[in-house]
Amino acid sequence: MAARDDQRAACGGFQHSSEPRATSNETMRESQKEYADDNDNGIHIINIKAIEDIGYVQSDGMLLKSLGTDQDSACKHGLYFRDGQKKVDYILAYTYKKSSGSRTPNKKNHHSNSVHSLHSTKDDHHLPGGAADLEAMEAEPKMDYHEDDKRFRREEYEGNLIETGLELERDEETKQHGVGFVKIHAPWNVLCREAEFMKLKMPTKKFYQINQTPGLMQKLSSFIQKISEPIQPKVAGLRPQTVKPLSYPFSREKQHLFDMSDKDSFFDSKTRSSIVYEILKRTTCTKAKYSMGITSLLANGVYSAAYPLHDGDYESEAEANDRKLLCDEWASYSVFYKYQPIDLVRKYFGEKIGLYFAWLGVYTQMLIPASIVGIIVFLYGCATVDEDIPSMEMCDNRYNITMCPLCDRTCNYWKMSSACGTARASHLFDNPATVFFSVFMALWAASFMEHWKRRQMRLNYRWDLTGFEEEEDHPRAEYEAKVLQKSLKKEYRHKETEKEKLTWRDRFPAYLTNVVGIIFMIGVTFAIVFGVIMYRISTAAALAMSSNPNTRANVRVTVTATAVIINLVVILILDEVYGAIARWLTQIEVPKTDQTFEERLIFKAFLLKFVNAYTPIFYVAFFKGRIVGRPGDYYYIFQSFRMEECAPGGCLMELCIQLSIIMLGKQLIQNNLFEIGIPKMKKLIRYLKSKRQSYKDHEEHLKKKQRYEEDYDLEPFAGLTPEYMEMIIQFGFVTLFVASFPLAPLFALLNNIIEIRLDAKKFITELRRPVAVRAKDIGIWYNIIRGLGKLAVIINAFVISFTSDFIPRLVYLYMYSPDGTMHGFVNHTLSYFNVTDFKPGTEPSEPVDLGYKVELCRYKDYREAPWSPHKYDINKDYWAVLAARLAFVIVFQNLVMFMSDFVDWIIPDIPKDISEQIHREKVLMVEVFLKEEQGKLQMLETWKEHERRKGENCNSQSPGLSRSQRGSSSSMYSHRVDV
Repeated sequence: MAARDDQRAACGGFQHSSEPRATSNETMRESQKEYADDNDNGIHIINIKAIEDIGYVQSDGMLLKSLGTDQDSACKHGLYFRDGQKKVDYILAYTYKKSSGSRTPNKKNHHSNSVHSLHSTKDDHHLPGGAADLEAMEAEPKMDYHEDDKRFRREEYEGNLIETGLELERDEETKQHGVGFVKIHAPWNVLCREAEFMKLKMPTKKFYQINQTPGLMQKLSSFIQKISEPIQPKVAGLRPQTVKPLSYPFSREKQHLFDMSDKDSFFDSKTRSSIVYEILKRTTCTKAKYSMGITSLLANGVYSAAYPLHDGDYESEAEANDRKLLCDEWASYSVFYKYQPIDLVRKYFGEKIGLYFAWLGVYTQMLIPASIVGIIVFLYGCATVDEDIPSMEMCDNRYNITMCPLCDRTCNYWKMSSACGTARASHLFDNPATVFFSVFMALWAASFMEHWKRRQMRLNYRWDLTGFEEEEDHPRAEYEAKVLQKSLKKEYRHKETEKEKLTWRDRFPAYLTNVVGIIFMIGVTFAIVFGVIMYRISTAAALAMSSNPNTRANVRVTVTATAVIINLVVILILDEVYGAIARWLTQIEVPKTDQTFEERLIFKAFLLKFVNAYTPIFYVAFFKGRIVGRPGDYYYIFQSFRMEECAPGGCLMELCIQLSIIMLGKQLIQNNLFEIGIPKMKKLIRYLKSKRQSYKDHEEHLKKKQRYEEDYDLEPFAGLTPEYMEMIIQFGFVTLFVASFPLAPLFALLNNIIEIRLDAKKFITELRRPVAVRAKDIGIWYNIIRGLGKLAVIINAFVISFTSDFIPRLVYLYMYSPDGTMHGFVNHTLSYFNVTDFKPGTEPSEPVDLGYKVELCRYKDYREAPWSPHKYDINKDYWAVLAARLAFVIVFQNLVMFMSDFVDWIIPDIPKDISEQIHREKVLMVEVFLKEEQGKLQMLETWKEHERRKGENCNSQSPGLSRSQRGSSSSMYSHRVDV
């Protein structure tokens, strides 16, 4: 006991008073009487008796203590209160105006402040805290109204927190100039009470054996485990469990079921912080015009931040903690080849973040087979490029095919053989293997979803979430404010006080704004894409007029590359703009709960970013080259710009270029460069500011930063929506247009290997520790992924059918080929045009540029020849190819959908062994309660028997008692037994 007191004294704290309990209560009552008149001014006084009635008596340690500048190792550098015993479970930070004359009070004043605040009551909290501060406030200039208002709100809110049973400790003498911190500790009784309210499942003393899969499967599992041991992180508890504790929702009445031998570790830091956050959310401050919870207090600047602490320093060699372990075994690029320690991630960050990284890990693993198959398909295209008859015919100069000009006047006739390189490159992505790859990727998407559902169920079982059901969240502060505003108006008009709620009539202006805003944003995206199309058309026409032959030869490459880069820059900029607009549109809707707010925000942001990212790709895939017209009758924009045509080898090659640059650019710039560069830049700015401040205040610079000060410098956690969003957009790139870019899964895999470690490093080193949130699935993201998988089947069917030459080749091979080969296919797809039919002013300015006079030129289309009675009309070959394309879309779509649904049906969502273990847990839990009830009944019977024998002994030892006395005695004993 003496050692503990010495430790507390060394830490700068103060021991609890050794006076009787009554003295403390008298002090509280005197303080109550002193401030009784303040009730008229709207200042609430704690009802001490009411607190005692519910069984949580307010002790001296529950009151705010102002702290000095002395720091000691017993406090674990800010992880504990000044007494070195109580853990800091949560931090509230606030800004205040500090006197420039004397920043640090002297030690004498500080000692008196601490002793005074130790015996202060709820309404006796002053910033920074005591009688000496009141004197200092009188000497200093008076604060402005807003600062006083914020201070009064903080005092009331912190008093209400004390009333709930939390213990608080204040620290304003820190290195953070003008920033004060309130440390919050949840005592054992508060933790037990809240754990029961929140229905937290906790492990009991009862363990049971996990059934092992017998026979071959068990041997195979152990063999795989031995092989994969080098890629397993060096974290305790990763070996397969053979025993598992029974878990049961915590109950104070059944505390004997739980192992409470070590109360300090029974609730881990993640659970403690989530319990405190739950109290912070429901505790309100009523000095404002409306009730304000912690979210409103943060939004109004009463507090500048609220966050749980990290476990310690991740760079310290001497200190071992979960944060450092995660940094070494998870957030390091040197362990990129290892599995993630998902259980430790969940233990530190909670289930919601644990599920995100588990999903990202499953997605990355599933990309490995998709990447291998994609590489094989690409290599097949490389290996067969020299055997592709159509591309060989296009490269053969002996065919001497003269093509019509690609633009009016400035463009000349050209030889088809000049497009040889484009035709050969197109074959790498436009070959029969791409059809197989599209089918494979559709089945891959279905398998991925099923694999994730099974993995999710295993995690739910392991993390004791099988019976967890999300309860309705607390209403958001903005919603409550809106409801209060509505009720006040109604009360003013009709004098009614019944509880109000927001209806669709109240939200109609917001809904209308949402619809108009989203349509307008989509229109902006279409307008920008149209602008890029105009850029391509005008630039191509300008470059074709160049006197440099190399420039004229590389017009298509130059225009395509620059247009894609412009698209990429616009997409990156609009992504940030659309994210902010989606948040604003969701805020004006005033959703009731945080979950509703998040789901609506995700839907709007995904819709806008989906349109932004994929509109340029959709244009190239399905519209470019489709609305062109023919020589002599082209379609024009603004009567001067001719619509674009596809390259001689088709639009698939250009689609591949567009997709690859946008996908790689987004991953490299947005996902990696921004995520690394922006936090580093902010960190540098904070460092420069602190360095500049250190010159102004040398005394504060010499102090050692506490854990809560270092965490205050970190970036606040902004939610998982941006992390999911970038992965879902990438999933769309991988699945939607995979027929045109088989290497997309490979680039996604390489990006994700870096992304996992990058996100891990960000969570560990750059962000404040998020509040742990329980969740049993990934929420609305699962439905979005499932929808993308279904959409991918349809889009790939149209890409193969309408963008590639797969269907025209099949039609020619089986209907028009004279020898059953592809010889003559190129000639079959080209129509003739008589140059005399050019409209005046559109013919080439140099008609003999090729060295001879051109009378007939060729263009890619199925039309009648100029010597036909119906010249330039669409011929029957066009309709045959169109019918084949539509038939392919219908067959492909239904076949692949059926196969995907079959995969979904054949693979059960819940693994058989997990369903058996869940059932076994329920049975064992019932057995435990039955044995407990039997034990209670047996004890009751034993006690009754003991009382009966005791009564008989009394009767035998008192034979002189009358019959009436013996009767009254026996009735007394029976009454005692009944009680």
